[in-house]
Amino acid sequence: MGLLLRQRALTLADPNPDQLPDGSLLAAIDIGSNSFHLIIAKTEHGEMRTQEVLAEKVQLGAGLEDHHLSQEAIDRGLACLARFAQLLSSVEPLRIRAVGTNALRQAHNRLDFTLPAAEILGTKIDVIYGREEARLVYLGVAHTLADDAQSRLVVDIGGGSTEFIIGERFEPKRLESLQMGCVSFGRDCFADGVISKENYRRAYDRARVEVAHIHYRYNAKHWEEAVGSSGTLNAINTIVTHNGWSEGGITRKALEKLEKKLLTFNHFDDIDLDGLSENRRNVIVAGVAITSALFDILGVEHMRTSPGALREGVIYDLMGRLSHEDVRERTVNALVQRYGTDQETADIVERRCGMLFSACRGAWKLSDEDGDLLLWGARCHEIGMAISHKHANRHTAYLLRNADLPGFSQEEQESLAILTQGQRGKLPASLLEDLPKQQRRKMLYLLAILRLAVCLKHVEFLEGLPAFGITADKFTLSLGIPEGWLENHPLTAVELEQEQSTMAKLDFTLTLN
Repeated sequence: MGLLLRQRALTLADPNPDQLPDGSLLAAIDIGSNSFHLIIAKTEHGEMRTQEVLAEKVQLGAGLEDHHLSQEAIDRGLACLARFAQLLSSVEPLRIRAVGTNALRQAHNRLDFTLPAAEILGTKIDVIYGREEARLVYLGVAHTLADDAQSRLVVDIGGGSTEFIIGERFEPKRLESLQMGCVSFGRDCFADGVISKENYRRAYDRARVEVAHIHYRYNAKHWEEAVGSSGTLNAINTIVTHNGWSEGGITRKALEKLEKKLLTFNHFDDIDLDGLSENRRNVIVAGVAITSALFDILGVEHMRTSPGALREGVIYDLMGRLSHEDVRERTVNALVQRYGTDQETADIVERRCGMLFSACRGAWKLSDEDGDLLLWGARCHEIGMAISHKHANRHTAYLLRNADLPGFSQEEQESLAILTQGQRGKLPASLLEDLPKQQRRKMLYLLAILRLAVCLKHVEFLEGLPAFGITADKFTLSLGIPEGWLENHPLTAVELEQEQSTMAKLDFTLTLN
């Protein structure tokens, strides 16, 4: 396919602003360390109305040892997702989002799960960082609470991590994720499910040490009410209410009574409490130990619980993405401003990337998501200059790989880092070797576009570029350059020749006609 490139802006997103009319179906899958959750919701006047909810106790985190998921745990998880998939046929793939949390964050062999899981669900699995999980949890909880101005602490105890958020209304102010959860603590502190005072104290003390790290910024001086999210805290609330230990919400006294009662049992299988569901027996003791520790360290006297959680937050975030209110856009713009990027140069590279992408996307089967990633990479390709001009591309990649970037998954951050690291200079094959084969090919295409845009940016900045003809084919990009232009721009000609040689080492052909 051929296309004459012109100096014009490109909008990759659908120009139709009404991409999410009322009545649209959306779906979120929360692939947690303890349970998997599916929610299907319908949009109504900017809010969501739940249509279907499914939850299964998979305990993916219980199969995590030495940062590797066991095949048994992977098989349990995939079987669960296969059952979930039966309900997703009525939802468009672009309106489904699946997120993985602590167990997948920790697993070095996560691709053994995420790749077949994506095949089952028809959508990729976004493994998210702890603070991004906290942001989404708060978004889900905030929509279930009164829209008042008082600050609140939101806590979500999961299977492998616990998230803490302080926020007001719909805006999180502080986000934290600690490595403690009811599945991991249950496995590590209660060997073979044995309950004893010593085991319980071990879990409680370990949780105290973890929470102490955030005491200064999250204690009761910083918020007016505490809200619990997730199955663990809702289960505790149900138990203390059913047994008459609290008239509503979780209190310190109610927790003490629940602790005392749990310690009368010798094993997880022996636990018999009003309000406790069968699938919570193996995690409730560790969950109570964690809750007691955070109550003591942060000065919580009373905590009410919310039905909103990560899955609802994913739905609301997806609504924003489909309505041109993508938090990732704000994140990139904030990053560019923070590091004082040369905005004019960034705009030139972004615009040129957009034009090249438009020309190549059909032949290379690139998606809107690929285009978004490319343009974000172009916009922030120079942020490493804030550290040093030398190896600026490596500094950029380091910042993008390790910064907290709200809205982005681990894979998206890694892709941005690869793009910006490979924007110029040598392009070692090792840069792409950890990517799945299909993703590796797409990343090579995006790198070809970004490298070409960066190569041309200086001459474009000074005098603009003439109209280039471009033809894209599999692993081939051909530029039709006006006669005499390269002779009049010998430096750019040399850089383009070097680019041809660099790309050829990766079996990619750049031709100049």
